[in-house]
This record gives sequence, C-alpha cells and structure tokens, in this order.
Amino acid sequence: MTDAPRSYELTVDKLLADAGSRHPSKEIVYDAERYSFSEFRRRVVRISNSLKEKAGVERENNVAVLDWDSMRYMELYFAVPMAGGTLHTVNIRYPPELIFYTMQHAHDTHVIIRDEFVPMIEKYKSMFDFVKKWIIFGERKEGINTTLPYIDYNDLLRGDDVHDSLSEENDRAVIFYTSGTTGMPKGVTFTHRQLMLHTISIANSTNREPLSLTSKDVIMPLVPMFHVNTWGLPYLALFNGQKYVLPGRYNFPSLLETIEREGVTFTASVPSVLYLLLSSPNLKEHAAGFRKLRAMIGGASLPRGLALKARELGITVTGAYGLSETCPALTVAVYSDEIMKLPEERRYEESLKAGIPFPLVELRLVDSSLADVPHDGKSVGEIVVRAPWCTEGYYRDPERTKHLWEGGWLHTGDMGVIDEFGYLQIVDREKDAVKSGGEFIPSLLVESVISECDGVGEVAIIGVSDEKWGERPVAMITRSGEVSEEKIKEHLSRFVASGRIQKWWMPDRIVFIENMPKTSTGKADKKELRKMYASTASG
Repeated sequence: MTDAPRSYELTVDKLLADAGSRHPSKEIVYDAERYSFSEFRRRVVRISNSLKEKAGVERENNVAVLDWDSMRYMELYFAVPMAGGTLHTVNIRYPPELIFYTMQHAHDTHVIIRDEFVPMIEKYKSMFDFVKKWIIFGERKEGINTTLPYIDYNDLLRGDDVHDSLSEENDRAVIFYTSGTTGMPKGVTFTHRQLMLHTISIANSTNREPLSLTSKDVIMPLVPMFHVNTWGLPYLALFNGQKYVLPGRYNFPSLLETIEREGVTFTASVPSVLYLLLSSPNLKEHAAGFRKLRAMIGGASLPRGLALKARELGITVTGAYGLSETCPALTVAVYSDEIMKLPEERRYEESLKAGIPFPLVELRLVDSSLADVPHDGKSVGEIVVRAPWCTEGYYRDPERTKHLWEGGWLHTGDMGVIDEFGYLQIVDREKDAVKSGGEFIPSLLVESVISECDGVGEVAIIGVSDEKWGERPVAMITRSGEVSEEKIKEHLSRFVASGRIQKWWMPDRIVFIENMPKTSTGKADKKELRKMYASTASG
C-alpha cells in the first residue's frame, strides 16, 4: 500500500459534483418532477451507494435498464457508473427475442426496469437465469404485480449521502448495442474517460454559430436514452449548466406543449422524429415555441425539404454525424472561421451538411486501398476516423472488431464527399449504396431533392437488380399532401437541368407507400423496404 496521492481520475462523478457546485440551482425536469442539480446529485449519490450495498453491484458488472426517457433513467446514467457498474441501456424498441439476446450477450447481472415491461420479462422469466438482482420502479399506486424477487427502486434512495468513488477513468462506464441492420446487434463499450473527453469536445464546438449554446439554453433531446448515450447530451447539459428536460415516452402533441412551457431552446433528433414533430396536428397552436429553437439533426442525412419546413417555422437546423461505435460525435455543421466570411445563404447551405470534425477527431475520406480522395465536393470515399472516444471494438466479438479497425482506422461504412471548406456530406451507407453501371448513385442526395417536392412526406431510395446496369434506384415515398409520380419526375428534371443532380441518378420507379418502416432508432428501414418492393414487383 503506497502513501502516494491518487492521480486525478476523469470519471462521471467528477462531472456531477462539478455541476452541483457550479450550477446548483439549474433544473432537471421530467413531467411534474423537478430537481435542482444539487438535489439531483444527492439523489444519485444515495442510489449509487445503495446499488453497491443493497443490490450488490460490483466493479464492471453490467447493469441493464429498461425504461423510457425518465428521471429514473437520468439518475442511472450517473449512479450505475459511480457504483462501479457498467450501464447497459437496453433498446426497448427491439422485439423481445433481441432484448433477451443483448442482455444475455452482455451477461447483465442486474436489471432495473419500469413496471410496464415486467409482463414481458415474466413471460420469458426462465431465460433470465443469469440475472442476480431485479430492481423495479413505476407509477402505479396499487403496487407492482410480479413473481420476480425484486428491490423497490425507492429503497435505493435511503442510501448514504457520502460518495466514495472506486471507479477509475479507464473502467467501462456504458455498454449498448447497435441497431443490427446486418446480422445480430453488436455491443460497444465506452469508459469514463471517453465519455468525459467526448463531452468536453462537443461543448467546445456547439458553442459556435449557428448553435451558439450557452448556460442560458434549455435542452430537451428527442434521442432515446437507449440510443448512443442520448448523443452525450445528459453529460453536456450538466457540464455546461443547462436546464435539461426529459421527454418521457414520445407523444408529439404533448412534446410541443412541453417545448413551449419549459422554454426549450435546443433539441437533437434523427430526421424522422423532426418530421413527426412538425406533422403534429397542434403544430400551429404551439408555433411560438419554435422561435428560439435550434435542432441538431443526425443519425441519417438531413433532407433539404425538411430543413426548409423547419426554417419556415423559425427553427435553426444544423447537420451532424456520428455512429454507435464513436460515442457518437464525429462532425457538426457549425460555422468555421472560413464559413463565417461567406454570405448568409451560403452559410446556410453548409449548415445542412454533416459538417466539420469535432476537436480531437481525425477524419479521412479514402478509397478501397486506404488512399485519400480529393476534397473537391465530388469525389466519393469511405469515411474512416480516429478519436479518443472511439470504441476499442465490439464486445466479445474479436472477428468483427478486426474488420472495424482495419488499417488502424475505424471504418464507418459510410460514403461521403468533403468540399473545399472541409465540410463533410454523407452520400450513402456502403451497404445501402446503389451501384449502377459500376458507379455509385448518391441516394441520400436524391432523397433530399425529392423531399423538397410539395406533397412528399418521407422518402427512401433503394437499389433493385437490373439486367443491364446491375442496379437501378427506386424511390419509396409517403405522401403528406397531393402528389403524383409525374409531379415528382418533373421536380427531379428541374434539378437535373440546374446541374444539382445527374439524369442517370433519377429513380426508374416511384412507389407510394402508406407508412415508412423504421429501424428501432427511427431511421428508414431499407432492408424492409427492399422486401416490400420485392413483394410488390412479384405481385
């Protein structure tokens, strides 16, 4: 045993203590619940201590959480890692068999669960023999009906008020699973240090125009808490001293009311969630709440038509890019010093792209031999990256880890172009790319152009087999108004004439569908769309 002082460990409890000290009166809000940062810290410390003392959580035990975006979830974002455990944010939109698969693969020793998910667990109870302790919470006054031996979450609040951290900065803090559009979901983990460096980096960029975040802002993310750490926003809000509003289970009319009531000034979401928010029947009634709203859009390429609709309502929309394996932040379309010199409309066009790298991110655009491609806004390459918060690999999956880090760079599987200002634009997922006559068609760009046509709701381009060209594009479209195939083709022809897209990129077929199928994270499910098209074509 040495008497030397311990080195400073960059762990999540430091962030929480700092927030409680520097911004004690700032609030975290969920429905009728409101806690100041200092009150929130006291609750988290008690829960953290109880997880160790009452529930038996040990260092790097994986602790699963099944819940909507609630105050309990927010508490566990900090309490589980502070107890030495690894927070497993379970994707509750998965079907039961995938929920079970991810929990079993993670070897979750403890499960903290909202009561509404108990019946699902009861149904498959015999399959969860690896779970040592169940902790349940809920809002039902009549109590919880279950045969599971469990600890009541409220009992965790009777823990000690003094926090003694046993965590070290390189301990695992979180684990979650990718959406699994190819094969089974893959687990990725991140350490305390990675989460903190990620937080510092995004704070350093999002204070630039047009986001311009300050401690006066009010954040309400529309990214599920099971999805890539809510893009790091719970940590960012406490780091910056920003009021934080938890949306609960999404109900878009009530979300509009919350935005107006709480004075929300910043949100983040995938494009489909923003689309649903702006399609809400009570939109006009609460339009005043949008006048100061800024939205960071990632998870999929930002359709120009959606951005223009948001702009009409007074919402400042900014593109961003990242993925599960990178915690997720890689780029954001804030204004660089060079872009600030450009006219306003030109700046706006750049802000709709994926943007420039966050500080400490190394990003390259490469060909199949890992050689760099030109940054001319036209040459397409795969995006490969390095950053101090990239995952080391897939949890308990060395084979897929080897392919992820081929050549010492993390391979995103995304195709993009970079313009003369260094701004990235995503043109396709490698697995979704349409290759016609040996050349890639940038389907995301075509989707964005189609989205600008009046009457178009959501759009996704898929590739279908073609005897002559190998593949040709097909547009799958939902309607938001009156629109026909002829009208869309005329719309596309105007963009061909202007030079924005090439004629051979135009879809061979346009198929109207009632609803756009989505993955569990809200992206268009192109795998399902290909199945839908195949059944239509064969029928």
